[in-house]
Amino acid sequence: MHQVTTGDSAAADEPTVVVHHRLHADFCVRFPRLRRALGAGSGLELDADGLRVRFGPWLVTTPLGNIAGAEVSGPFSPVRALGVRLSLADRGLTFGTTTEGGVCLRFREPVRGIDPWGLIRHPGLTVTVCEPDLVAEAINRVVAQA
Repeated sequence: MHQVTTGDSAAADEPTVVVHHRLHADFCVRFPRLRRALGAGSGLELDADGLRVRFGPWLVTTPLGNIAGAEVSGPFSPVRALGVRLSLADRGLTFGTTTEGGVCLRFREPVRGIDPWGLIRHPGLTVTVCEPDLVAEAINRVVAQA
């Protein structure tokens, strides 16, 4: 997930350190039909370019600086957990594949997600990735260093 590369800077006696972050987390999918519907490429990716979460045809992207943090959330009600869901209470977006739990990402500025025109902006995104504890911890570590 973290790669440290050292090299020489312009001055020969001043080494530079560059830290590369890369996180990929798959959705925790228990149903084969849902896995096929999501297709290849679905999941959460975080790197120096920012955050990208693809859930079938839906895509949420934002730069690292816009991520305020991440917490583990759930378990969820089956009625409210599966598929794409917009919270009418706070406009939060959910990409859900399981009732067991997931990671809730908070943004400094709301992001586009549910509609292709970006008319609805989301202050948070919940994703039901595998190993949500590890994913939330990794995201918070990267955000703290950004």
